[in-house]
Amino acid sequence: MNTLTIGSRKSQLAQTQSNMVRRQLLDAWPDLTVNIQLMDTRGDLNRKDPLPEIGGKGLFTQELEDALRQHRIDLAVHSLKDLPVEDSPGLTVVAIPLRAPTHDMLVCRKASRVEDLPQGAVVGTSSLRRAAQLLAVRPDLKIKDIRGNVDTRLRKLDDPAQGYDAILLAQAGLNRLGHTDLEHAHPIPYELMLPAPGQGALGVQGRAGDPETDRWLAPLDDRATRAAATAERAFLAGLGGGCSIPVGALAQVDGEQLALQANVASPDGSRIIRVSGTAAVESALALGQDLAAQAIAQGAQQLLTPDS
Repeated sequence: MNTLTIGSRKSQLAQTQSNMVRRQLLDAWPDLTVNIQLMDTRGDLNRKDPLPEIGGKGLFTQELEDALRQHRIDLAVHSLKDLPVEDSPGLTVVAIPLRAPTHDMLVCRKASRVEDLPQGAVVGTSSLRRAAQLLAVRPDLKIKDIRGNVDTRLRKLDDPAQGYDAILLAQAGLNRLGHTDLEHAHPIPYELMLPAPGQGALGVQGRAGDPETDRWLAPLDDRATRAAATAERAFLAGLGGGCSIPVGALAQVDGEQLALQANVASPDGSRIIRVSGTAAVESALALGQDLAAQAIAQGAQQLLTPDS
C-alpha cells in the first residue's frame, strides 16, 4: 500500500492540522500518496448548544472513528485533548507528533493580564476547565459560552453586540492558523491556568494491529511529546473523567526526566486541588496515575460531582 487516506473534520483548524500530518508523511516517505477526506462530527453539526451540554466521549471524534473501523479512511487526525483517554475498540493512537505551544491565551483589547480585566468583565469560553481556573483568581468575572471556529470567535470578540470583553483560546490553535502576531493575544501564565491534558499535541489515530500503517507513521512520533501526553492523560484517566471536566495538566520533559503539574477545580473555581511530581520519562504513565491518586485522596472526585 502506497496510499493513505486521512480523515479530517471540516473546520479550518482541523484541515490545517491534517495537512500538517500529510506534509510530515510526505517528507518522510516521498513515494507515498496521502489524501484527505473531510467529514462532519456531532460537535461540528451542533454549533449552538454549550459543549458541556452536548459533550461526552466522541463529541468530535466518533464519526472519524467509525470511518476508520469501516476502512473508509486509514488515519484520523485529532487534537489530542479532544480524544477520549481510553482507546476506542479496535483503534489506537499510532503517532503523537512534536507538540505546539501549550498556553491558554487571553484575547482582549482592554487588558493584557487576567488580573487587569475590568471588574465584572464578560469572558467567552466553552471550556469548564478554563472557566474554573479563571474564576479561581477572578470570581467577579462573568463567563459566557462561545462557540464557533477560531476566526468566528475572534470576530465575536470585536462585535459589541456579542457582549464579550475577552475570550480564551489555545495558543496552539492561534499559531497553526497564522495568528502569531495578534497584539491583543496574551499567554496566561501556567501559575494561573494549566492547559488541558494533551493540549497543543495532535493524536494520529489508526487501526490497532496494522503494522503497515504503523511503519508509515513511525517517523512522526515524538518521544518527549508522547511521554508528556501519556502522563497528562493518565492523570485525567485516573480521575475517571473525560475531556470536558475541569482538569488541567502539564508535563515537561528535561532529558530523561519528566515533571508533571496538574490540578482539579470545582466548576465555580472556589476550590482547586494542585499536585505535582517528577519521574523518569519511561515512568510517565505511573506518574500520572500516582498524581491522580493523590488528588483523589485530597477530595478531587467530590469537586467533579454535579453537587459540588
